[in-house]
Amino acid sequence: MSIRIRCVGLAVVALAAVLLGGCATVHIPPADPWPALREARPASVLVMPPVNNTPDVEAPASVMAQAMVPLSEAGYYVMPVALVNETLRLNGVQTPQDAQQISVQRLREVFGADAALYMEVRKFGSVYRVITSESVVTVDARLVDLRDGRTLWTGSASASSAEQRGNPQGGLIGVLLQAVIEQVASNFSDRNHQVAGIAVRRLLGGSEARGLLPGPRARAVDAQR
Repeated sequence: MSIRIRCVGLAVVALAAVLLGGCATVHIPPADPWPALREARPASVLVMPPVNNTPDVEAPASVMAQAMVPLSEAGYYVMPVALVNETLRLNGVQTPQDAQQISVQRLREVFGADAALYMEVRKFGSVYRVITSESVVTVDARLVDLRDGRTLWTGSASASSAEQRGNPQGGLIGVLLQAVIEQVASNFSDRNHQVAGIAVRRLLGGSEARGLLPGPRARAVDAQR
């Protein structure tokens, strides 16, 4: 009797091991993080003037100007930035805050776009460390359907000039020399603008892992290949 009970016990343990092993291999697909975007399938995007929460007055123009290329490459038709700015100006809209308060119905009526991209610049410019500085840009964004006002997607991305910085040679003197060079470059070049371009591409580059989903034109191109 004891031998029979032991055999039954071993069989139960073996069966449990098989069941647990089978459960461990079950693949559960991740939930779709953008169901509204996939459903809406906007083809055209209106880039609104970004709200600037930094001391640098050049931040909104820099970020807005660089949003058009990654969106176009991702498969969306983008309303020309110059046309958008001029239309808003002629209608008495003077600030990004005012522009972003316009109703979605009015934006749809004037521009005819499927969706509007609202951006906020949270960081733009130099961040000072003990003996060095770097340019840092952080941008938040949300895509809103102009047909019904739904938020289709939200995202955020940052970039820093320190990402491409090499290791200085010469110990402390080398570090101090590099710090002086970087400070001069920050004051007399478009380093902030370049870093903003990296951040915007990360935000809007049409990557399912990090940024906005590819648009319908990108899918059409892929289908033809």
